[in-house]
Amino acid sequence: MVALGLVVARYDKAEGRSVPERMAESAREAAADRGAEIVAEVEVPGSYDTPLAADRLARRDDVEAVAVLGAIVTGDTDHDQVIGHAAARKLADVAVDRDTPVTLGITGPGQSAAEADERAGKGAEAVESAIDLVEELDGV
Repeated sequence: MVALGLVVARYDKAEGRSVPERMAESAREAAADRGAEIVAEVEVPGSYDTPLAADRLARRDDVEAVAVLGAIVTGDTDHDQVIGHAAARKLADVAVDRDTPVTLGITGPGQSAAEADERAGKGAEAVESAIDLVEELDGV
């Protein structure tokens, strides 16, 4: 059984059940379907905040991989681009520095709220990738 950490960036401008909440739900279902266990889950304010939380989870002895979820929606400025690129770069650094798979389940930047809504299933894909990486790198 693969032990996972899950980071969920909760910032979302949508009304009702947020995209990140639905992403996390699909991630939990994918973990259960694959026989993996989410041993720790951390919610953070936004996607920019995910690298620190991912790093904390990757340091834990009981976490074999970390899946990071969030949705970055385009606004009136290029802020979404800055957030998306910074988060992706630092999450890759966490994976290499901690020698722990960290998967990027953050959708965007450059997407509308409707496009983010359509991608709520990306949470499952991030968990499946994390499990696949753990299994593939085992013994390497």
